[in-house]
Amino acid sequence: MMLASLLLSNDGWLAPLGMAAAALLGILVWGYRAPSGRGFRGTCLCLKLAGGLLLAFCALEPRWSGWRAQPGANLFAVLADNSAGLGVRDRGETSTRGEQLRQMLGSPDAGWQAELAGHFALRRYRFDARLEPVRGFEELTFDGGASALGEALRALARRYRGRPLAGILLFSDGNATDIAGAPLDLADVPPVYPVAIGRVDRLRDLAVQPPRVSLSAFEDAPASIDADVQTSGFVGETVAARLRNPAGQIVAELHHRVRRNPETIPFHFQLKPDREGLLVYRLESGVADAPAGAPESTNSTEATLANNRRWVIVNRERGPYRILYVAGRPNWEYKFLQRALAADPQLDLAALIRVARREPRFEFRGRAGETGNPLFRGFDRQSREEAERYDQPVLIRLNTRDEIELRSGFPRVAEDLFAYHAVIVDDLEAEFFAPDQALLLKKFVSERGGGFLMLGGAESFQAGRYQRTPIGDMLPVYLDPADPAPAGSAWRLDLSREGGLQAWARLRAQESDEQAARQALPPLQVLNPVRAIKPGASLIANGRDEAGQTRPALVVQRFGRGRSAALLAGDLWRWGMRDAAARRDLDQAWRQLLRWLVTDVPRPVELEVEPPPDGLAGAVRLEAQVRDPRYQPLDNAVVTLDVEPIEASPENPPRTQSSRLLVEPSLEEAGRYEAVFVPRAPGAYRASAAATNIQGAEVGRAEKGWAYDPLADEFRSLVPNRDLLERIARETGGQVAAAGQIGDLVRRLPGRAAPIREPWSYPIWHTPLWFGLALACFLAEWGIRRWKGWP
Repeated sequence: MMLASLLLSNDGWLAPLGMAAAALLGILVWGYRAPSGRGFRGTCLCLKLAGGLLLAFCALEPRWSGWRAQPGANLFAVLADNSAGLGVRDRGETSTRGEQLRQMLGSPDAGWQAELAGHFALRRYRFDARLEPVRGFEELTFDGGASALGEALRALARRYRGRPLAGILLFSDGNATDIAGAPLDLADVPPVYPVAIGRVDRLRDLAVQPPRVSLSAFEDAPASIDADVQTSGFVGETVAARLRNPAGQIVAELHHRVRRNPETIPFHFQLKPDREGLLVYRLESGVADAPAGAPESTNSTEATLANNRRWVIVNRERGPYRILYVAGRPNWEYKFLQRALAADPQLDLAALIRVARREPRFEFRGRAGETGNPLFRGFDRQSREEAERYDQPVLIRLNTRDEIELRSGFPRVAEDLFAYHAVIVDDLEAEFFAPDQALLLKKFVSERGGGFLMLGGAESFQAGRYQRTPIGDMLPVYLDPADPAPAGSAWRLDLSREGGLQAWARLRAQESDEQAARQALPPLQVLNPVRAIKPGASLIANGRDEAGQTRPALVVQRFGRGRSAALLAGDLWRWGMRDAAARRDLDQAWRQLLRWLVTDVPRPVELEVEPPPDGLAGAVRLEAQVRDPRYQPLDNAVVTLDVEPIEASPENPPRTQSSRLLVEPSLEEAGRYEAVFVPRAPGAYRASAAATNIQGAEVGRAEKGWAYDPLADEFRSLVPNRDLLERIARETGGQVAAAGQIGDLVRRLPGRAAPIREPWSYPIWHTPLWFGLALACFLAEWGIRRWKGWP
């Protein structure tokens, strides 16, 4: 609030009045010098001196002065919440929060609105999903599907930019749907004066919070769904959370007994979807004894049922994921690996296996110790010499797409290698790869984002001389010489502490079952020694011998944009020789390891769903990232985006048809294309992107799903968010007011800072209060003298 200042209009009398006051003080001290009754004489002296100074001060003509908002020159906005959240009735109240707000606002021609309109040019607005001007607040309907409070404040600031908007009087419960979990952006917003609507008493209610979906390579439960249910008024009752598939069938149900009020109950679902792609579920909450088909019937005492359900979208990427297996000789490992992946339609394994080494064609006869052609003696032409002396290795291709794939051996150009999602190298020496091929494989992981796995064959790791090579650089272990294991050692694979936390590394869901399953597997005979694992790498499994000594068996790490793994065991195939149960565990271990290896590998076309920067309620920004065969951003692509509603159940068909969006290239990032979509109805939606290059050839496709559930977000919490309102007031320079303090707040608003102000001044020297105070001092002094009998 702007404080007034004291102004002396006739300050030329200040010096004479100072001398007169000093003389008066001396006369009074002389007059009250008698030793008897010193306490009362001092009081009389002070009273007479104060009265004299008050009268003398009038000669200076003192005035109160300050600044105030110029009447009618400034704008002031009154903003009322019109969302459905105000349809809630507080405990013990006969009217809803919306009805109380309508009564609080009153008539525009009377009460505090009329008083505020006398000082400011008043503008009235309501907001829910968007901001709308109103003539009067009788137009409030309280049926809005969202509370876009942050966007409403920013929209007012944009609308009146450059105009004298003095402030915003806000009426809301503070439960904004566009600010939850996001930082406040209130730049250029004028002072906001919030009035909180509703009581903090908790109502009986169950509220399902937004679910969180995570995917893993664990075969028994590859999808995990976590959701919190906020409970209030259910102490002693059992709350159930049910997960329904699109056909309306319950696929999972969990129960929890409520012990506190309020209490947030975490529910954790693990399920194995029956197919890949985009899956839609419904998560419902209710009391445990509710009928499975109608949980609302037992929850009729809740404040609202709109927050008892949520959409759950599971995006399981479709394959196939292409994996290239390169081996130095036919072996048992490939047999069991290929058999395991044959049961997974999403993993496609192509193999390049050497069946004969690169052998010399003939021997040259020359000087002692000379093996090269004598014709090239004295010339540094070793590459030509080797080309003339050696045959090429014999390679066979398995499970290739066509006759062209891998026809020239291991790929030499990025377009060929980058078509795969992962590469596995087994029992193959480093010299097999030409220098450019080794560098290309390193770029495949670090730049393309692919996965790389080296298996522990006879010529892998240190035995394959990968030290100080591009391939050795990206391995998660050091290949320096290490102590060899004693002959005849038998190794059992145990998960490390970190490995036990990785779903893809486990064979069982429970730790005790995991340990029992691994103890039942036969021991291994081959474990490549390494000096240590590299910093930042993760040790997933150890090999433990009969003496209890351990060595790294499975180590992984991030390398650039991709992943690199080292499986140091060389005879994992022994598990498949034991029995059918062990063979199933081996197959599961292979599938989970390779699923993890290809997880998050970039695709030529990727689609993401993000909120738009302007915060429009319900709107989403669809971003498509398009890359060429070398996985560089593709700028001249043609991208089409189709959005369609997903039918959740036969009883609830979609109410809108599919739409094709206009896609524009991003101005900020190469290869990115953007479009904005605003759903017309609540539900689940699927966006499909297709990209073609300048020649018209298809680059790739991608799809993504999301849910638009405005009422569930609106009723996410029924308790007024006073903390948010206080934060808005503090960051904008406003002040929070209670419902009964609106009149006082309106009377103080003209004295606060405003864009257009005018000075004001008020004389205080000739007011009745001033002279009455001086007269009171003289009368008090006279009364004490008469009481004491002094002259």
